[in-house]
Amino acid sequence: MISLQVNGLTVEVDVAEDTPLLWVLRENLKLTGSKFGCGIAACGACTVHVGGNAVRSCSYPVSAVGQQPVTTIEAVAADPVGKAVQVAWIKHDVPQCGYCQSGQVMTAVDFLKKKRHPSEAEVVAAMGGNLCRCGAYQRIKAAVLDASKSLA
Repeated sequence: MISLQVNGLTVEVDVAEDTPLLWVLRENLKLTGSKFGCGIAACGACTVHVGGNAVRSCSYPVSAVGQQPVTTIEAVAADPVGKAVQVAWIKHDVPQCGYCQSGQVMTAVDFLKKKRHPSEAEVVAAMGGNLCRCGAYQRIKAAVLDASKSLA
């Protein structure tokens, strides 16, 4: 049994230590907001926070979590930065198909916690590792910049 703190709750899961965190979240805990995109940590659809840092959960073994808290898209609005990002996402009509959006939001929240007042170029660089098949990159950039202004 592996004990985890997920979205503020302590849970125990009976999985192999090398099980990717994404599968524990989706299959064992039924937290399906984080998506499977590529399985090799290249697209960002599976991004969650572990210990306050964005990680690609599709390739992150559950044993690596240790005692660090895990936050998923389901709980990100409880954080002021997470709420600001979600409000900006809606304001800028970011999602199209929506598949990548939880990973995009989680990456944006992590970035804005570390860099409250980014430049446009810094936003582009920070979000560049998250892929969007719909091409909503301009709206994503606008939303991140807007969220940063609302946090001032």
